[in-house]
Parts: sequence; C-alpha cells; structure tokens
Amino acid sequence: MMAIFAAVAALGAGAPAARSADVSAALSDLMTRLQLQHAKLWFAGKFSNWSLASYEIQHIEGNLAASGKLLPDPSRLGPAKDRLQAVSLAIRQKDVPAFTKAYSDLTNECNSCHRASGYASITIQVPVRPPVTNQLFVDQVAEGRALAHASCGTCHVVEDAAKESPAFRPPAASLLAIVNRPSFSAEGMRLFLISGHRRLGPEQAMPNPRLADYQIDEIVAYLEALRAGLPPR
Repeated sequence: MMAIFAAVAALGAGAPAARSADVSAALSDLMTRLQLQHAKLWFAGKFSNWSLASYEIQHIEGNLAASGKLLPDPSRLGPAKDRLQAVSLAIRQKDVPAFTKAYSDLTNECNSCHRASGYASITIQVPVRPPVTNQLFVDQVAEGRALAHASCGTCHVVEDAAKESPAFRPPAASLLAIVNRPSFSAEGMRLFLISGHRRLGPEQAMPNPRLADYQIDEIVAYLEALRAGLPPR
C-alpha cells in the first residue's frame, strides 16, 4: 500500500512539469506558424495582393490570441496586437508604404517581446526571399484583369458594357459572354491562347496578343473569377 501511495505522490509531483512541457511545445508550435505567416504576409503586401494579406492577417490574429492563452502574462502581447492593427489598416487602405512601415514596426515588436521573454536569440527579420516556392504572391486575378483590359479591351468588353467602348464595331463577344458559354473551360482557354488564335471571327482577323505563359495563366485566372461571379479587385 505504501508503494502505491509513493507512486501516486510521484505522479502528482511530475504533473506540473509535464503540463509546463506541454504548454512550451504548444507555444513553440504556434510561434512556428506565426513565423511562416509573418513571412507570407510580407510578400502578399509587397506585391499588393491584398486579399492574401487579409487572409494571413486573420490567421496571425488567431494564432496570436491562442498564444496569449498560454502565457503567464497575456498582456505582454498587447503592443504586438497594436502593431498588427496598424498593418491591418494599411491592408484595408491598400497602402504599400504604410504597410511597409507597419510591418517593420510589427517585426521590431516581435523581437522586443522575445528579448523581454528571455528569448533574445530568436530574432525575426523582414524576409529576403519567399518562404515557399509553390505559391505565387502576386494577385493573379488582379494582374489578369489589368492584362485583359490592355490586351483584349480593344475588341472585347472586359467587364462593364456601360463603361467600356471597344474600338472594334460591332464589338467582339464580351468576356462575360465567352466564359458563360457551355463550352468554356480553363484548359480550353489556355490552349486557345497558346495557339495564337489567328484566323478567327467573321473576317478571320483576330490578332495574336503574343502572351507569355505566365500572362496566359493570369488571364485564365481572371476569366475563371469572372465566371464564378467574383467582384473585381
């Protein structure tokens, strides 16, 4: 019986240490996520991909709030949250200079918090290269929209027939009409643009815009968004 009591006592003594280790592991995991999101946020703002920047901000806010629940003094994160609000405001205003300054202030605050917490060896910086290689940080839909206006707007209505006046009269089919055709597909449009699409139309005279592969991808992304009814941005 005494042996059982001794074992229970030992477990009880080890429980606080085990809980502390669990909290430390959970906090480390959250900080690792925040580090990746911090890097992705920079490139989203740098390339004016405001939708992606807003997405990353939401995740940073959530993970920062979760981190606060694990800290002995959650108020320590107050200054970081204030800096994050400034970044969020710059994103809403689509202001690159304001975003750059607010982001730098946020990064400095992260390092101040690390030093105050005894982790001065962990220094965060403005990233110098994308954190992942399988993601574009430009807003492909916005780029495609601008390119469609520049390359297709002479003959096609790109978005709004009431506001656009293509030089070609009568104008060619609007892009909205094209994407709503039953035959439309992203792959078919991509192949169509790659082919040069000469010898089209009643006069067999549709010009070849001579687009690079990445530009074709941007226009296809925009057309897919147009078909889905997404608002312009």
